[in-house]
Amino acid sequence: MKGFLDYLPGTSILHKMHPLIKIFVSILICAASFCSSNYFFLLGIIIFNIILGIIGNGKKESNGLLKRTFGILKGLFKMSLFLFILQILVIRTGNVIVPVGKLILTIFGKFMQNESTIAKVGAYGFTDNAIRNGLLLVLRLTGATLPLSIMISVTNLNDLSNTMVKTLHIPYKYAFTFTSAIRFIPVFSSEMNGIIESQKARGVDFEIKNPFKKFGMILPLCLPLLISSVRKIESTATAAELRGFYLRNSKSCTKTYKIYAADIIFVVISGAILAGGIII
Repeated sequence: MKGFLDYLPGTSILHKMHPLIKIFVSILICAASFCSSNYFFLLGIIIFNIILGIIGNGKKESNGLLKRTFGILKGLFKMSLFLFILQILVIRTGNVIVPVGKLILTIFGKFMQNESTIAKVGAYGFTDNAIRNGLLLVLRLTGATLPLSIMISVTNLNDLSNTMVKTLHIPYKYAFTFTSAIRFIPVFSSEMNGIIESQKARGVDFEIKNPFKKFGMILPLCLPLLISSVRKIESTATAAELRGFYLRNSKSCTKTYKIYAADIIFVVISGAILAGGIII
């Protein structure tokens, strides 16, 4: 999910929406994902998020939003697969659907002497509650993560900070902190990729299948990333002070942000999704 929070310019309906409306719509969809326990409804939310990616991708010239949406889906699938396996291994309540213990006894039963251990192993298995909870966690995580990623991708962070100060009357330093945290995520990702590429040029092989060994190779690279990050933060702070950071207020923004009919339509649709999630 390289650069999954970078701004993708365009002229779609999502790009023209009010910045705060985009965040509000994504929050409503996220809330709907956690309010509902219906699998088909959660699957519908994921499909709706994909439709948002299609809308923001552009008609004439693609800006890559749809490709990024599927990239985020792929990354979430890998993460969700781990969480799903963890759920079915930990949760023991419910009826056993997959009797793993009997299979273990068939293979290793002759090596076991303790009857209580044999009884515990024989009763072990994947339960229906574990499978349901694991699947519910996967769908909720996917449905709640996608909308915010999509909306941030089509939102200029300068516009977002301006509307937070001008409309919500949030002090500029807090709005700047919020948007800077989002802005630095792709910057750090790019810096990390550059460090890895430099290590590959020196003969280090990162193309290994063992995730634990790969993690052990990447972990020492966090130190140069931390050093470069501190330098960037210091230079950014200096640049902000030179541009009158402490003098900014709600009157500093001269650009006006209007609410169009499309904004209201998306708010109504997302509100209906939230209401549907609560009712269902």
